[in-house]
Amino acid sequence: MPAASFKSVAEMFHHRVRSTPDGDAYYFRRAGAWHTMQWKEVGVRARNIACGLRSLGINDEDRVAIQAGTRVEWILADMGILCAGAACTTIYPSSTPAEVAYIVAHSAARIVVAENDKQVVKLQQARKDLPSLEIVVVMDGTATADGWVLTLDDLERRGAGWDQDNPGEYDRVAEAIGPERLATLIYTSGTTGNPKGVILTHDCWVFEGEAIDSIGLLSPGDKQFLFLPLAHSFGKVLECAQLRIGFATAVDGDIDSLVANLAAQQPTFMGAVPRIFEKVYNKIVSGAKQKGGASLKIFLWAVGVGKEVSKLRQERKEPAGFLALKYLIADRLVFHKIRAIFGGKIRFFISGAAPLAIEIAEFFHGAGIVIAEGYGLTESSAASFVNRPEDFRFGTVGPPLPGVEVQIAGDGEVLIRGRGVMRGYYNQPEQTAESLNAEGWLLTGDIGEMHNGYLKITDRKKDLIKTSGGKYVAPQELEGRLKMKSTLISQVIVHGNNRNFCSALVSLSPETAPGWANTNGLDVTAYTALLAHPAVKAELDAAFAALNKELPSYSTIKRYAILPQDLSQEEGDLTPSLKVKRKAVESKYKDLLDGFYASALA
Repeated sequence: MPAASFKSVAEMFHHRVRSTPDGDAYYFRRAGAWHTMQWKEVGVRARNIACGLRSLGINDEDRVAIQAGTRVEWILADMGILCAGAACTTIYPSSTPAEVAYIVAHSAARIVVAENDKQVVKLQQARKDLPSLEIVVVMDGTATADGWVLTLDDLERRGAGWDQDNPGEYDRVAEAIGPERLATLIYTSGTTGNPKGVILTHDCWVFEGEAIDSIGLLSPGDKQFLFLPLAHSFGKVLECAQLRIGFATAVDGDIDSLVANLAAQQPTFMGAVPRIFEKVYNKIVSGAKQKGGASLKIFLWAVGVGKEVSKLRQERKEPAGFLALKYLIADRLVFHKIRAIFGGKIRFFISGAAPLAIEIAEFFHGAGIVIAEGYGLTESSAASFVNRPEDFRFGTVGPPLPGVEVQIAGDGEVLIRGRGVMRGYYNQPEQTAESLNAEGWLLTGDIGEMHNGYLKITDRKKDLIKTSGGKYVAPQELEGRLKMKSTLISQVIVHGNNRNFCSALVSLSPETAPGWANTNGLDVTAYTALLAHPAVKAELDAAFAALNKELPSYSTIKRYAILPQDLSQEEGDLTPSLKVKRKAVESKYKDLLDGFYASALA
């Protein structure tokens, strides 16, 4: 286990600012142009925010919420909150007014830092029900005459003045922060009921930074692109790793601009969720099919060569002879173009938050890009296991980070213990007792196996399907495999718990469906028109048939339906990390699912 190097995130942050004051900390986009912020400027702005919060009466462990998308001001606010001795409550900007109100009220947040006037409106709507909320600070918006809303610039100016009037107080407050001080409350996005506030201390985040640093995964010379939501633990842990290691980070949460931003910033690594890689894969493959002819033949040939090379390299061997020559040609004709999509300098990706299909990993590996899959929960400060770019096993989430203990329970559940594990759920002792046992083990709810020190997650304990015949089916595995059978498929939900067979709901990909239609000579491209087209049904029938050939009879999918629209956050189908809210979707389409089985009995 790496030795504790800092007693708090504030101390780790101040060490970074003092050690590399003139180093580039963040690159951020404003009005279409990229700007640079050095560590010394980050230090000044975080200090002013911290002092501004203290001037407003914020005390040790008071909650200050951030309700914004991923941007450099999110990080500045977070550092300011932590250096003020307070704790950060995270809120997704996609949250509904009711969700925002619940989190602010439950965490007893005294101040909310909101992104813009649109986010402020959500707070205004619930103001009468938020007795703890005293002030709203808006990043890009308008102050109110009654002083309830201040701008971030106002807060920083106020803080600079307070700092001058109270010499030494900022340093005293920051130095008093200990390892067990509350740092962050992250509310898990549950599929039913209200979310739970995960209690993460300063030591949780310091540990994560230390553990990631200790395995040599990253160096100060790396450059990160950070687009993940910072309200999610995956994004937050990458923020803390940067403080420990010192690499520069380009920050921009606009997913629609991701490809253009990667080309502009040329990062060496990036954390992402599998859905991003699935979308890029589908776009690449559907684009090749649209070109057709010789281009498609070359692409398919190159992919085949890439798979051969990937298999060899997974065995820690290098291609030689004729295969090496073929790979060189494939790289020049196809693979270098794929790498260019990501800026051309990517050393590796880190994938987390959901399972990554082996086929996706092998496709990109064949193109010269390693996707190192990792695993963790909000309750374990995100990073607990990770594959290394030079030592990986596709289909696993890698070995544990130094300092993380793991056990596999009798029923297959993965148990984790270590400094990164939460201290409990905020003001919810019963739920805490259900997830943390007396020995300090976190019950993850995931089913897994250890193979030569590498963890393989097979499914969620609560998501496992048990058919009425008593057979267990892991839906996530089937869903991932089906997506690889057709680029037309966007999302899949396999259903069948306590049913006599498995069924599925499928959505079409808005990104690839028009191209697929053109390639196949269809005269329609609109989603609703494609739903009823016999060519679409034939494509999906073939995909399900191909999957079913690979499965034992009890897990084959015997009925499916195409959903009237793709799943989305806006409709409550996906979490902000783009995971499917399985129970919510099943409830939404209950009549459709019930119809599969009613007709089967008729």
